Amino acid sequence: MIKKAKKNSSKKFTHFPTGVLVLENKVVFKGIGIGYQGSATGEVCFNTSLTGYQEIISDPSYAGQIINFTFPHIGNVGTNKEDHESDRIWTKGVIFNTEITNPSNYRSLKKLDAWLKKHKIVGITGLDTRSLTNFIRDKGAPKGTICNNNKGNFNLKKLTNNSVKWPGLKGLDLAQTVTTKKKYIWQGFKTWKKEKGFEKTKKKIHKIIAIDYGIKKNILRYFSNFNCDVIVVPCNLQAEEIVKLKPDGIFLSNGPGDPAATGRYAINIIQKLMKANIPIFGICLGHQLLALALKAKTKKMKLGHRGANHPVKNLINNKVEITSQNHGFEIINKNLPKNVVVTHKSLFDDCIEGIKLKNKPVFSVQYHPESNPGPQDSHYLFNQFINEVKKNAKKKRH
Repeated sequence: MIKKAKKNSSKKFTHFPTGVLVLENKVVFKGIGIGYQGSATGEVCFNTSLTGYQEIISDPSYAGQIINFTFPHIGNVGTNKEDHESDRIWTKGVIFNTEITNPSNYRSLKKLDAWLKKHKIVGITGLDTRSLTNFIRDKGAPKGTICNNNKGNFNLKKLTNNSVKWPGLKGLDLAQTVTTKKKYIWQGFKTWKKEKGFEKTKKKIHKIIAIDYGIKKNILRYFSNFNCDVIVVPCNLQAEEIVKLKPDGIFLSNGPGDPAATGRYAINIIQKLMKANIPIFGICLGHQLLALALKAKTKKMKLGHRGANHPVKNLINNKVEITSQNHGFEIINKNLPKNVVVTHKSLFDDCIEGIKLKNKPVFSVQYHPESNPGPQDSHYLFNQFINEVKKNAKKKRH
């Protein structure tokens, strides 16, 4: 028997619903289908960001997930060709509260609905996103199936079964799905500036090897801001091959899935790279994998952190940073070895947001200092890494 969602769980419609979200516990949310006609199954999460929906949807870290946007006005600035965080969109589906309006932005090239169709992303609008968010807060991030059918024909039993049978993110290695299949050199585009767009770096000084677990383009742009020559490599490229490229620094990228699953091959690679005494910087999944390589443990969170308003305390200088976050796993505090220092903590739930080694230029953060979207409080971390890279490059010359 399919349970109906509470009365306030969906908007009233002037015509029949053409979109549904069916959760694993048989709760059904109804709305108006948008984007791609079809269905998709994944973990249903919520994001509290007020801006940057195109960057969020195109972030590879959302592979295997259906995003419920808590901000009601999504789509009002359209989409463009410049704000993609990856060449392929891995997000399973999107949920909006309010009907998508015509875009009003000088950079807009395509309406969001058309953009979703192009990238085969199933969506629903007209849903009570607050009710769904409260459901997730109470019960944790559920498995769900989103479906868009312009005739309003839904096999709810089949959609429920799809949700129940989907294995979930725990134990799932998605890095090998989203990673580049072969190494490539980043084109050298810098971060976007008004009136100038994306400028190219004119000189490349320091060589950075970026291990791609699902890397965002804005991270690569930040390295270009520092005149870095960035080579992006597959997530399973062996440490010996990486060292042969003679990097001045190594970056462990963000990405989707369970870090313990990706760690089955990534841990050994990272441990060997640490022995090579090359500066290492990790973000998000890269942060979790570094911790695993240091013999720590990770666990699945009930809700995860997703949004651009998360306060984090820097334990080194006692300053608070407002950060952009997207993660559903965290490091377990009690398993940290003695040579690891916790540098940042969440002011929401006290989870570990940053670590560093005491005796080596190796550090990482759980959140996204490259923002896009989000605040720019944490850009100093790139400076910190590049300073270590410069020291390493100087040693190599002498």
